[in-house]
Amino acid sequence: MIDVEVVQLLVSPAHRLAGRPSEGPAPGPDDERVTRAEVRAGLGLVGDRYFAQAAHRDASVTMMSVENLPTDIAPAVGLRETRRNVLLRGVDVDALVGATVSLDCGEGPVRFSLNRPARPCAWMNVTVGPGAQKALRDKGGVRCTPLDDGVLLVGPARFEVLSEPAPRRRGVGRGGAT
Repeated sequence: MIDVEVVQLLVSPAHRLAGRPSEGPAPGPDDERVTRAEVRAGLGLVGDRYFAQAAHRDASVTMMSVENLPTDIAPAVGLRETRRNVLLRGVDVDALVGATVSLDCGEGPVRFSLNRPARPCAWMNVTVGPGAQKALRDKGGVRCTPLDDGVLLVGPARFEVLSEPAPRRRGVGRGGAT
């Protein structure tokens, strides 16, 4: 187990990055960051746009590491711009795709299956700044499934890797051998 910090939490009731990036984000609240988020197993964060959406069951929560934010492009970049849900300091979640982890913010552990990378899209060049999509390649966070009900809080937390990610197989997938 390692000590980490939950730097920010974002629970957004609306999908604000729809359509063409050149049109800008859809209107919504000025700030959807919260200090407390309720988690439901298999469903996501209560009140979030992906909560209980069948198409997003394996990707209802997105975790990101603060160390991977492109602060050289936008010094104050955070969850409002990247549209991820959980911003952590002290652990590289991008290196843990395929793992099961536990995050305990003081109200009991919540397990997550870290399913797949959250690929940055062209919207990052609009919401963060020019070059952000490229800067976040392989560092855009991880799409997760919550395995327990629980609560996440901004502040100190304990993070534990419960099952290691499977080794990446070379030469498998689109594009042939790597």
